Amino acid sequence: HAIILATNDIGRINLYRLVSLSHLTYYNKRPRVPKSEFVKYREGLLLGSACEAGELYRAIVGGRPQEEIIRLVKFYDYLEIQPLGNNEFMLRSDKEPVNTMEELQDINRRICRLGEEFNKLVVATCDVHFLDPEDEVYRRIIMAGKGFDDADTQPPLFLRTTDEMLEEFAYLGSAKAREVVIDNPQKIAKMIEKISPV
Repeated sequence: HAIILATNDIGRINLYRLVSLSHLTYYNKRPRVPKSEFVKYREGLLLGSACEAGELYRAIVGGRPQEEIIRLVKFYDYLEIQPLGNNEFMLRSDKEPVNTMEELQDINRRICRLGEEFNKLVVATCDVHFLDPEDEVYRRIIMAGKGFDDADTQPPLFLRTTDEMLEEFAYLGSAKAREVVIDNPQKIAKMIEKISPV
């Protein structure tokens, strides 16, 4: 899991290469690409650390050594945090070492500290899977069709407004919440050039 943004025409071409490789060369039940291909075609791309399924979040939750976490932080161009409800499913799982909402907050705080320490932008993202809260019913149907036991317990993966995101991250303090919700996303947007139409 990673987020890939093309910052220019070279990045657009490299992104297309990665998508093609994921479908034509490395496809295994779903599209995928090894990290070595990201490295090979990294020019013009920004890589974000993604959601709880991303390797940085997994390393933190899994208690991996600090050296490994630092290596991962350095690999990504920016780090991501999501609303607590997105990862609340972890509290219901016997497979996850997270037991409280405070622990989920602490993971996001740790990612923010890593961003500060290694001069990486930290961005609050919704990890949107559907537009409006009531649209979760469609995802529930899809997940049930795939055999997921927890299909009826959908996380709130809807698109939030700026005010809703500021409220979600209020536990970081108002200045940090504004930084991750407003300032840093704007900085990333400014890194993206106008890309020529295909």
